[in-house]
Amino acid sequence: MYTVHGMFAAAADAAAHRPFICVPPRSDRAYFPQGIEISYGEIAQRVDDLRSRYADAGYGHGHRACLLLENRPDLIVHWLALNAIGVSIVPINPAYRASEIGYLLSHAEPALVVTVREQRQLETALSEAAQPIAVLRVAGDDLGAGIADIPRALYAAPLAGPAGSTTEAALLYTSGTTAQPKGCILTNEYFVSTGRWYLTRAGEATYHFGSDRLYAPLPLFHMAGLACTFMAMLLSGGCVILPERFNPRFAWTDIVTCRATVLHYLGVIVAALLGQPESPDDTRHSLRFSMGVGANPDLRARARQRFGISFVEGWGMTETGRSPFITVEPRHLELNAIGRSEASFEMKVVDGDDVEVPNGVVGELCVRHSAATPRKGFFAGYLKNPEATEAAWRNGWFHTGDSAWQHDSGLFVFVDRLKHLVRRSGENISAAEVEGVMISSPMVQQAAVVAARDPVRDEEVAAFVVAAGSAGTAEERAALIFGYCAERLAPYKLPAWIKFVDELPMTSTNKIQKHQLLQGDRDPLAEAGMIDLRTAKSAAIKNANQ
Repeated sequence: MYTVHGMFAAAADAAAHRPFICVPPRSDRAYFPQGIEISYGEIAQRVDDLRSRYADAGYGHGHRACLLLENRPDLIVHWLALNAIGVSIVPINPAYRASEIGYLLSHAEPALVVTVREQRQLETALSEAAQPIAVLRVAGDDLGAGIADIPRALYAAPLAGPAGSTTEAALLYTSGTTAQPKGCILTNEYFVSTGRWYLTRAGEATYHFGSDRLYAPLPLFHMAGLACTFMAMLLSGGCVILPERFNPRFAWTDIVTCRATVLHYLGVIVAALLGQPESPDDTRHSLRFSMGVGANPDLRARARQRFGISFVEGWGMTETGRSPFITVEPRHLELNAIGRSEASFEMKVVDGDDVEVPNGVVGELCVRHSAATPRKGFFAGYLKNPEATEAAWRNGWFHTGDSAWQHDSGLFVFVDRLKHLVRRSGENISAAEVEGVMISSPMVQQAAVVAARDPVRDEEVAAFVVAAGSAGTAEERAALIFGYCAERLAPYKLPAWIKFVDELPMTSTNKIQKHQLLQGDRDPLAEAGMIDLRTAKSAAIKNANQ
């Protein structure tokens, strides 16, 4: 039996002097504006003190604590202290509004909320909560050293005995669109197995134990930030570099000054870095490689050329923890390849009847640990929603909701989220494929493709574009982008509608909120500023058929 805290304690005992957390300098930040580097031993001292004080206040095995501590090192200290006594954490996204926080409080039923001061949305949610909740307000800039009193638990710990590998360590909420987000129950085993898996992909992503410094721009309320990057450094005796959030203006400077050796990315992060002015620092760094998800082949090729490192692509989601990556040859970098099926993480592609499809045929990606123990290391279920849990685990495989196909080399190739496919006249069009072509154009900085309602074809391709320049009229720019796409896509995949926007709606984890782009009944004619390219598309299709 083991816990996240137990793993940390072993690392701290082995090398107390090593740096564990690095915060880049930022003069306008409320905490550690000059930046700071904190050792394993220093964190261990703060954790041990808080652990005893939480236990003395009556908190224990089976309690939950909501943490609204942003991306501060204090969140790590509180998590490790609470984990040691069997308390699970529910990290709160600081961008959440009162109604969203209220849902988490009612659904997760925490015994305690730990928060930095002056959080108005949280205070509103707490004032409207159906049941009283103990609240600990902290400075958030002293690793808990200034805490005077911890409020006593309002009820006894629900579970007896010490925490172990199957104990809930965190409850992370997946992003919702039209429905409420689902709470993923994540155990100590989940966190340890995910961190170990991330560390041991080898090949192009080989870690150096005891010396790596990982720049982790994703927030700690995201599984990549909490389970992948943080746990990887904890388990290897490395140092995690924690900016307050990803900011493309500062990120590369942080990477250089903090001596990062590894970068974790999302596709939008790679695109944003490429959008910055070129600098001598582009190659004056200590990075050996970068690994992440969501960067298409063009982005990765351009980034490798500019920054001089490999961008190792993979795939993942909160429910699965472990993620495949393409680290060994043949890698087929020209494809959206994400990895291979292997021991402890098996993959296959199925049709709508759960029948495995031949190589080259697109279907739904399904994954599991193994036939004997399919759920080992995965999430333990959706909180208070066993029906959704079992629906996802049909026939012994976790159904990801992503479309993919398998290459003859054994590599799996990501296509898109199933719900992001555009169904036009019986043809499935990948939004990700169209977006990839559009953002490869020098005229496009960002693009998001959604399905627009069409009375004849069921759905059509609508693109929301952040332009890379402002020359010409919107109609002229749309025509040029359409022409660029027409040289690279089958005519039926071409955008029928384009709208230029100043920015795309993003989550705090840098994912595009597509459900905000074309709302209601998805009628493009009701969208102000939408440019109609249906005539040009029809002509392209007609010419192709001649």
